Amino acid sequence: MSGNQVLVGKGDVTCLLEGRYANRHGLVAGATGTGKTITLQILAEGFADLGVPVFLADIKGDVAGLSQAGDSANPKLAERAVKTGMSEFRTQAYPVVFWDVFGEQGHPVRASISDLGPLLLTRMLDLNETQEGVLNLLFKYADDNGLLLLDLKDLRALLSFAADNTEAFGRDYGALSKASLGVIQRSLLTLEQQGAEAFFGEPALKLEDFMQTTLEGRGVINILAADKLYQQPRLYATFLLWLLSELFENLPERGDADLPRLVFFFDEAHLLFNDAPKALIDKVEQVVRLIRSKGVGVYFITQNPLDVPESILGQLGNRVQHALRAFTPRDQKAVKAAAETFRAKPGLDVATAILELGVGEALVSTLGEGGVPSPVERAKIRPPRSRMGTVSAEERQITLGRSPFKGRYDALVDRESAYEMLQQRAQAQMQSATAAASAQAAEKAAALAAKAAAKRPASEPDSLWETAAKSAARAASSEVGRKIGRELLRGLLGSFSRR
Repeated sequence: MSGNQVLVGKGDVTCLLEGRYANRHGLVAGATGTGKTITLQILAEGFADLGVPVFLADIKGDVAGLSQAGDSANPKLAERAVKTGMSEFRTQAYPVVFWDVFGEQGHPVRASISDLGPLLLTRMLDLNETQEGVLNLLFKYADDNGLLLLDLKDLRALLSFAADNTEAFGRDYGALSKASLGVIQRSLLTLEQQGAEAFFGEPALKLEDFMQTTLEGRGVINILAADKLYQQPRLYATFLLWLLSELFENLPERGDADLPRLVFFFDEAHLLFNDAPKALIDKVEQVVRLIRSKGVGVYFITQNPLDVPESILGQLGNRVQHALRAFTPRDQKAVKAAAETFRAKPGLDVATAILELGVGEALVSTLGEGGVPSPVERAKIRPPRSRMGTVSAEERQITLGRSPFKGRYDALVDRESAYEMLQQRAQAQMQSATAAASAQAAEKAAALAAKAAAKRPASEPDSLWETAAKSAARAASSEVGRKIGRELLRGLLGSFSRR
């Protein structure tokens, strides 16, 4: 191997992934237990060796082994290394930074509600089009009124404010349905119960922290601990899509380069597309199509290539296909579809080979000169240099202790935002309403007293009615008295009307 290439494996020929075409994206597919995780691991190692930072999610905990050296005493690894074209085999640990949305197994990863935006939040909350429209109106109102939406309590406060002021909203922003607001509030509560509250807030993640290299020039591998996050599939998929969207929105254009700026692995990609609305699919397609010009390569990891929409699948130039099983008509369709996406190799029946592949074997096709796919090759995947498996809690803590971001994201910051601003506004409105009601009550009491006094001769003592009216007027001068005065007047006026 020479130049900017990643060794994938070897069949009749050596299978190399060219660094200059790594931003043309890729797909790693195959049934459970066929070796996708090891392929993910060796690709991450290869890019890191070239100085390219990597981001990937660790769903089962076994990708965390990248932070530790592999088993140098295992002769099978060295034997396989020779068979797969490795000129030398040495085990080593890789520079790893651990992240965790919940802040338990890595640095916390946070974003604000505003950063996520109404489209992705709609996906996360599983809202329909009508409810999405309401959410868009709320975001527009917040923007127009300088209300920062940072965390879940900010959005809850805005929802409550909108529910109490639907008529005022309707004049400027269109009608708001209280039923839709109620659905959003309940969905938000469900999201909070799933632990999503830890994700929203500040300090927000700085994307440049995902694109670090070591002093030796190796790319840092960012591993998101996702074993807990994965239990909430919609939250997991939306979170990864948000990261991808942020990269797309914020990175400058780069054009063609010898190496990508970052490689992003999207594991369990089917979760992103399951029941996804067309607007979301369109957004993913746009991001995947255009983000390569920003120097980012996106690699989808999934069990079945049919999990990825055709509009996106056609943009994935580098392919590693592990074994598929044809137990059902859908499986058979997947085998046929996978076979047809490869550039044929004389003498190789791709559809049959997909069913016969062993663990650690794959059909490989990468982009070659001019961005043309190479003929598909049945190959053995090279062994990883790092550990195949999990890490202990102590090993994880040692890695975190060496992190350049230690202490940067740990403490939650809660600055003034929509929650506090709407609370102040509500208090001001309450005080204004109380003062107006008190003034009105005092005015009525004074008018009644004056009317009674005008009818009574000067020498005649005060009647019970007049005494009560005067008492009510005096009581209106204090907050407690004002409340008593209103109750007295209400009762007395009721008595007067019955006379």
